[in-house]
Amino acid sequence: MTTAYLAIGSNLGDRVGNLRRAVAMLAPEIVLVASSPLYETAPAYVVDQPRFVNGALKVETALAPRALLTKLKDIEQAVGRQPGLRYGPRIVDLDILFYGDTVSAEDDLEIPHPRLAERLFVLRPLADIAPGLLHPVLKRTVAHLHEALADDPAMKQMTDTL
Repeated sequence: MTTAYLAIGSNLGDRVGNLRRAVAMLAPEIVLVASSPLYETAPAYVVDQPRFVNGALKVETALAPRALLTKLKDIEQAVGRQPGLRYGPRIVDLDILFYGDTVSAEDDLEIPHPRLAERLFVLRPLADIAPGLLHPVLKRTVAHLHEALADDPAMKQMTDTL
């Protein structure tokens, strides 16, 4: 089994319900070990859309990275995600942040996630469950990467959890 970290988010419909449905579909191939608190966040990149609910998951899986990505995309589709504008509104989004200490770059699968160090909406929940996790390329912990970003007063921790 390999430990992986996933980002999870939603900004359409019942956002928390969408995330819970997605997490329930991880089993049996993906075992949930820990989940962060959920945060309501402003959209990034495409700002004219509803606010997101974001979180991070620590999981264990025997799936190889490509098979894990396929499983996550299947879950997104099962929850109701439709193809659309990149960075646009979505019912659910699941991304691989880290997969063990793997470093790989393929056209549609880059591990660690290539934009994770610039995303507060990823780093804050990830720092809640894995502050000491070392980024294998940047050689900085998740906590240090999180601290390097400016805080966003519009980002609010929610009482909901997964």
